[in-house]
Amino acid sequence: MQYAGQASIAVGASELLTGCTSPCAPAEPTPSPIDDPSTVAVIRGDNLADMAREALAAFGGAAAIVNPGETVFIKPNFGSLGMVKYNPIAVGESVKPEIVIAVAEECLKAGASMVTIGEGGQVPSWDWVTVPTFDGSSTVAAEVQRLRDAHGDRVRLVCLNAETPEWLAVASQSCLATVDVSNLILQADRVISLPVIKTHRWTLTTGAIKNLFGTTPISHYNSPLISNMRQVLHDSGLHQILVDISKAVRTDFAITDFSLGCEGNGPHVLPGWWGTTVDVRDRLGTWMLLASTDPVALDATSARVISLNAEDVTHVRLAYEQGLGQMLEEKITLTGATLDEIRMPWQPPQPTEGFLEVMIPGIHLLTDS
Repeated sequence: MQYAGQASIAVGASELLTGCTSPCAPAEPTPSPIDDPSTVAVIRGDNLADMAREALAAFGGAAAIVNPGETVFIKPNFGSLGMVKYNPIAVGESVKPEIVIAVAEECLKAGASMVTIGEGGQVPSWDWVTVPTFDGSSTVAAEVQRLRDAHGDRVRLVCLNAETPEWLAVASQSCLATVDVSNLILQADRVISLPVIKTHRWTLTTGAIKNLFGTTPISHYNSPLISNMRQVLHDSGLHQILVDISKAVRTDFAITDFSLGCEGNGPHVLPGWWGTTVDVRDRLGTWMLLASTDPVALDATSARVISLNAEDVTHVRLAYEQGLGQMLEEKITLTGATLDEIRMPWQPPQPTEGFLEVMIPGIHLLTDS
């Protein structure tokens, strides 16, 4: 079972919120960085589904990650679905469905008993029929039905906020003490994280670690002013909370999507107030995926690719210091390209003091509310 911490069914989340909407002083865990080396695979091309399969193959294929009969939870970065006015997939705000479907199919071929594709996002639910593939030829719902027709009822789509059976409390060294996470990911045998490359107002970058934020419930951590942004988590030691979730979940494999991403003031793509779309082909000549069995190494490498210091990404540094993976450049082997060959300019986010200072004036640009 994937869940690595002590769990309890979360009841009455209001008790967790008391006193945590102002800055707090989280505990400082004892540093215990690992010395083990890690590998990050670089896959370049123009067919994202084929590239996803190549990413798996670089680590022995899905069969090297998933044993027959095991359950798999795939966490795509689909966080804006159902909330924003535009198509987040088409502008680089979300991972491309072609990657998600290809990974799910390879897990089914490897003998997974159930593959759950789940996202919490920023609204309770959405209709998967309305979610297009990147090339516009199909929808996520249609592609999953294709997999069901070929492999039986061993794959499903889940809107976590509406369809999570239980929210389980995992230990946190933030001021919250515990953080609620969907039991669907905590109880899966294998977890695969599929983020898209973005710079981010509050975390500097997104990645395999930050992607797990969407497995927490909006209902437990909302704000009276903005009901879908988990403000309490942002204000209660966000970087340590991300590490605490990662400790409980223990991601087995991750792919970062470097096709269309977001630079500047992400995580949303709206020039002038939020971020700006980047087509990586304009900077490298091809699209790219980075993949690893070590999410810390993957996120550190992704930061370096977009010309940031990995040490400046606080949750990545904390994850390394707390033994979740490797961050040191000299300990990470890249296959398929050198770092110098794939490093590119990328507009960083502007410094952001507070959460509501940004969200209240900018929320109307994202939603109809």
